[in-house]
Amino acid sequence: MDDTNPEKETDEYVAEIKESVKWLGFDWGEHLYFASDYFEQFYKFAVGLIKSGFAYVDSQNSEEIRLNRGTLTTPGKDSPFRNRDNHENLELFELMRNGRFANGELVLRAKIDMASANINMRDPVIYRIRHVEHHRQGNNWCIYPLYDFAHPLSDAIEKISHSICTLEFEDHRPAYNWVLEKTKECGFFSNQLLPKQYEFSRLSLSNVILSKRRLGELVNSRLVTGWDDPRMPTLAGAKKRGYPPKGIRNFCNIIGVTKADSKIDFSVLEDCMREHLNDNTQRRIAVIWPLKLIIENVDSIFVEKCFAPNYPKRGENKYREILFRKELVIDRDDFCLNPPKGFFRLSPGKRVRLRYAFVIECTGYELDDDGNVILVKAKIFKESKSGSAGADRFKVKGNIHWLSEKDAIPLKLLLFDRLLLEESSRESIEKENAFFNEKSLRKVDSLAEPELSNACMKDQFQFERHGYFKRLSQKEFGESLCFGRIVSLKDKWKKV
Repeated sequence: MDDTNPEKETDEYVAEIKESVKWLGFDWGEHLYFASDYFEQFYKFAVGLIKSGFAYVDSQNSEEIRLNRGTLTTPGKDSPFRNRDNHENLELFELMRNGRFANGELVLRAKIDMASANINMRDPVIYRIRHVEHHRQGNNWCIYPLYDFAHPLSDAIEKISHSICTLEFEDHRPAYNWVLEKTKECGFFSNQLLPKQYEFSRLSLSNVILSKRRLGELVNSRLVTGWDDPRMPTLAGAKKRGYPPKGIRNFCNIIGVTKADSKIDFSVLEDCMREHLNDNTQRRIAVIWPLKLIIENVDSIFVEKCFAPNYPKRGENKYREILFRKELVIDRDDFCLNPPKGFFRLSPGKRVRLRYAFVIECTGYELDDDGNVILVKAKIFKESKSGSAGADRFKVKGNIHWLSEKDAIPLKLLLFDRLLLEESSRESIEKENAFFNEKSLRKVDSLAEPELSNACMKDQFQFERHGYFKRLSQKEFGESLCFGRIVSLKDKWKKV
């Protein structure tokens, strides 16, 4: 755990990281380390560098240091304190540790080369004063090492061989090596091989922000409910949404590791989720936007038992019972008054199969005062029931799902979608959340099979034709029966 910055690291982050690693299926065993445990050693290493003339205390303020650092085309200027006597540097550094100076009054810098083409090598600051309580060390320290100093030394202490970083740290590798080599010249790590840093491209997904700072802005602006919001691209969010950890591991195996700075389409991640969920979730029926359907050629007490498989992909003979009655509900999207070409669902005079049940033919409909369809009428062909001897002679292209209005139970569905509307540059994404998808969360009142009222919080289902869903906590989401969509059945984003 890199917890060298007391202003940004908290026990909350540590606990979430540990929980997420275990949720993914990994166990670090006894190998849990904190950079803050090495603060005393870091201090000794810094003292060694000062004694050997490799570091000095600078009295310039941060603005002066920045201005004298130079640019990509002009070299930096030596600090007027660069050639301080080593004895004076040691005394000042000890006083820094003892809290005798205010924040920013002094810093400790590595003495490398202010004319280096690599700006990271222009006498980088390696210690700064921060009178802030540390989440593990309390108030034991008021000086803290910077990452480029603590990182290589932590690796060496833990006897790391390969230190794997993302590509933005490639320019920091010379500083990484310099710290280790100079520390070894001071008499440390004398009997061991020094670690080496290797860089690979970071994970970059389309329509997704993975910057901790940018995600923090979404949290602070309350555009999301927190770091574990099911829409957030965090492991805590993925867990709450219902992503299976095996799906994430499969995703990492598929995309591999590369030096190329490339972007992975978000649909690849979703496909990995679908692949796992398709084989491991039971099927259920939910009508998301209910539209009433009346079967005209049966009486009001008509009841027919229909049977639907729980795991159709497994080939198991395990079925659940669904009751077919005169008054049904279908999805509003499955009926169209003036269907476009290629629309194979229900429309006036057309036939379609009610899944696991009968073929029906639309015989009429009713409209409200605004011209919206509020009811559909149809007749069934009783010999067309799925599984019956004469069913095969009824050839229809459409197959829609349904529920008995009397038996269906109400439930709230949360339809999660991507946080960003479109692919864009980093600069445009950061501009006042211009690309935040206001429809990344939609709440829909729906109807579903009655068995779902007994589902546990960990239960996941495929709602046929709508996607994979997970029951959500009433305490968190405020609904007695609430399911959130993990992922849709198909990636319709590009089509939309």
